[in-house]
Amino acid sequence: MNPNRQTRCAKPDCGYAASAAGLSKLPLDTEPPLGAHLVTERHGYCHHGIYAGNGKVVHYAGLAGSLHCGPVEEISIARFSAGHKTWMKASVAAKFVAENAVRRARSRLGENRYRVLTNNCEHFCTWCLYGESRSAQVDECLAHPSAALHTVVSLFKALLGTALKGRHSAAYAA
Repeated sequence: MNPNRQTRCAKPDCGYAASAAGLSKLPLDTEPPLGAHLVTERHGYCHHGIYAGNGKVVHYAGLAGSLHCGPVEEISIARFSAGHKTWMKASVAAKFVAENAVRRARSRLGENRYRVLTNNCEHFCTWCLYGESRSAQVDECLAHPSAALHTVVSLFKALLGTALKGRHSAAYAA
């Protein structure tokens, strides 16, 4: 193993502690296993997807890129990571692995019923792997209002920054 090899991450600060356990580094030069549960950091939360092979990830776009809800889609791992660090989450006792997890993920391509509390990207990944929709992030926010407040404040700051950047870019274009 090359000690100078770069890795994509250390542990994430996604605004909730429950999912930080079971995450492992994803080396830049290593392809994740087929059906791996990938996690990438965002402002105040973690974004989740299923590795589909050939550098592609199936994820619920949701609010990952903007204020507009996006569908389940298959995108490049670089686009999924959006410049953020990426980890693999251990899928202990998953009912569906490898090709079966990918098949389940792809069966929902185009679905556009994203809901932050009941049908988000983490719900999607747990459904693909375990057959049931769950979100540790949502559970953490519901159990600990301070975690929810942290997430809301982080999202607001990120959205405000994006809106200001867009307005600034539009001013230069004019």
